[in-house]
Amino acid sequence: MDRNSAIGLTLIAVLLLLYFNYFSPTPPPPVDASSQVTAVDSSTHQIPQQSVDTLTEAVTPNDSLLQQQYGGLSDFINGTEKTTTVENNDLSVTLSSRGGIFSEVRLKKFKTYYQKPLYLVTPQTNTFSLLALYEGREVDLFKLYYQGETRTQGDSTVVTYTAQLSPGSFVKHTYSIPSSGYEIGYTLEVAGLTSLTGDLLTFKWNDKVPSQEKDLTDSRRKTSVNYYTFKDGFDNIKEASNDTEIEAVIDPLKWVSFKQKFFISAIIANRSFSGGEVTTSVPAADTATVKNATMKLFVPRQDVASPGAQFRYYFGPNKYSLLGEVTEGFSKNLNIGWPPIVWVNQFLIIPIFKFLEKYISNYGIIIMILVLIVKLILSPLSYKSYLGMAKMKLLKPEQDLLKETYGDDMTKIQQEQMKLYQQAGVNPFSGCIPLVLQMPILFAMFYFFPVSIELRQSSFLWAEDLSTYDSIVNLPFTIPFYGSHVSLFVLLMTASTMIYTWQNNQMTGATGPMKSMSLFMPLIFMFVLNSFAAGLSFYYFISNLVTFAQQAIIRKFVDEDKIRAVMEEHKKSIAAGDGKKSKFMTKLQEAMKASEEARKKGKK
Repeated sequence: MDRNSAIGLTLIAVLLLLYFNYFSPTPPPPVDASSQVTAVDSSTHQIPQQSVDTLTEAVTPNDSLLQQQYGGLSDFINGTEKTTTVENNDLSVTLSSRGGIFSEVRLKKFKTYYQKPLYLVTPQTNTFSLLALYEGREVDLFKLYYQGETRTQGDSTVVTYTAQLSPGSFVKHTYSIPSSGYEIGYTLEVAGLTSLTGDLLTFKWNDKVPSQEKDLTDSRRKTSVNYYTFKDGFDNIKEASNDTEIEAVIDPLKWVSFKQKFFISAIIANRSFSGGEVTTSVPAADTATVKNATMKLFVPRQDVASPGAQFRYYFGPNKYSLLGEVTEGFSKNLNIGWPPIVWVNQFLIIPIFKFLEKYISNYGIIIMILVLIVKLILSPLSYKSYLGMAKMKLLKPEQDLLKETYGDDMTKIQQEQMKLYQQAGVNPFSGCIPLVLQMPILFAMFYFFPVSIELRQSSFLWAEDLSTYDSIVNLPFTIPFYGSHVSLFVLLMTASTMIYTWQNNQMTGATGPMKSMSLFMPLIFMFVLNSFAAGLSFYYFISNLVTFAQQAIIRKFVDEDKIRAVMEEHKKSIAAGDGKKSKFMTKLQEAMKASEEARKKGKK
């Protein structure tokens, strides 16, 4: 790419930035969430507050069969439901006396894509069951009506639900909500119930995960049930599956989570669950539900005896800085790649990102600075890569002469090219190896940006949300493998990548299938990335622009005449028998000779 092309591309980018920063239409104001629901807000400097609302006409019918099934517990299957709402700085938790379980859980600092309050638990989307054998019949302890009590303990609010059969005989649920954070303590205690038999209690939790993001398809690809066993560690149901998936777990479990793209609902045992079963399925023709997710966990009956079995619930963001502090293996709910990619994200990208967050609130600018830092770190590799391509460029006239001399005899051409490279002291892969070494960082971005909750609902230029695709045109039809929208960041990334590829081809003298493939690959990525996070394609676009500037600077320090002189001197040394053969080139020549001999034997 010549100087005029670089200047032209830079001016286009500057004009786009100016237009969308100062002349683009103002987006509509977000919907006022207060018009959607009424909530009790607590100051960030206050301890949790609670309010109790009584719901009348919430009496279970007096059915004789139900009375017979619950036996000694039948006095608790009728009652009036009362709810208690406790708020801290991060959560609004509503508990119900019917079942002594969650009725609603709302994340106070987050909203849906449609700017409505974000709930992880509602009566319409979540159901809970706690099954036990009582007097030889299966009963659901979450269908009983309990007596509620609320008290303050330190900086936490403790809500207790008790079904007292007689002195010393009871079922009790205790919840502890701290003044901040996303974890809720839970204790299940059963005492004095001699008619309670069986070795296990079965905890069931079904979540019809509601659609809360812009892209339903992407949300489904990133929603699953994750779990952690003491034997094998982290495991999960396949995220991308649209079929009904059922996995039985026979080993003791530490925790199980309903993992969405950006949020998690989970239960964690202080000891362990004896095993369980997890399920996911995609509801047919239901665009309001991402997936149906279910967990069935077995709780040893002896664990719930006084002082009770202790658990924790986590209702919060799928955020790297929070997950590591929850429990063992919980950070793996955030998929940021496999080794070595995950190490690049953990020890390079995320620390840089978190540092920049402290001083800059605009994530588009953070991404640009991140590009500059990464490019600076990789500059030695970039310099070596450019130097290798410059050497290949100087050899291009001699390579062309070899092709004219030997015509279609590709084997002979390759052999002569190896001799040419050895004489000139050039490694034909010297321009590629630095690029290969940079690949873990490129793939780390591919994993990091789509799941980074920091980018969620963060706008930049024309992109309303950097965590999902930027759409400048919505098509009235769907293009296979592309979608029904046009992402401008992806178009800019594709155009700049093709220019960069063309420039490299000019440097290396690539021809034939290699040249065609290198120009075709950016078009493939245009289809692949069209529905990916705008932050990712924006990063790649800025990275290409910085690469152009970087190569222009490197070109100032690379003297082709000096390189040519060194190569000529090396040729003279080789001709005089003084030069050293590199081990790599020697092995490469030996491999080519062996291949040629095998080919000749095959012909005979």
